[in-house]
Amino acid sequence: MSTTTEQEKVRGWLTGRLPRDWFEGELELEIDRDEILIVGRIPAPEQKKDVSAAERSAAEGGRIKQFREDTRERRIEIARELEHAARRKVAWGVRCGETRTVFTSLSAPVMTRLRQPERQVLDTLVDAGVARSRSDALGWCVKLVAQHSETWLADLREAMTKVEEIRKAGPDATR
Repeated sequence: MSTTTEQEKVRGWLTGRLPRDWFEGELELEIDRDEILIVGRIPAPEQKKDVSAAERSAAEGGRIKQFREDTRERRIEIARELEHAARRKVAWGVRCGETRTVFTSLSAPVMTRLRQPERQVLDTLVDAGVARSRSDALGWCVKLVAQHSETWLADLREAMTKVEEIRKAGPDATR
């Protein structure tokens, strides 16, 4: 989980380091213990208002591909600098119109111990073809929980931020 201070430091660093013409508006930043995901908005291609959703999506996909290719070397250079400074991997993504694409994101192993009932849930998902493996099934379950408990998780993250602020103001804050 990222702290507010970490978010601010990374956002500030990127504001000073990224080329001005890359993104419109504020960056989306997602930071956890392993990775920093940077998602910026790029201009959508100009199209007639009456184009189909498929044509609009294809045009946005093409614009994203062009941006990815045109900025590859600079993004790698900037990512390496930030990885060294933040001690985390860096991933990039863009939002263009209604399309959001993450180019490369870290897949981190997570060790867990599951009892038989939990393993049976995963095995059911594998047997039904929903997932290729227990690992995929566990990832699917985590995504499903996150999707259906967004408000609860947002409240929890907000509470964690408050705890961090209180901790910083505590008696050990001067050390």
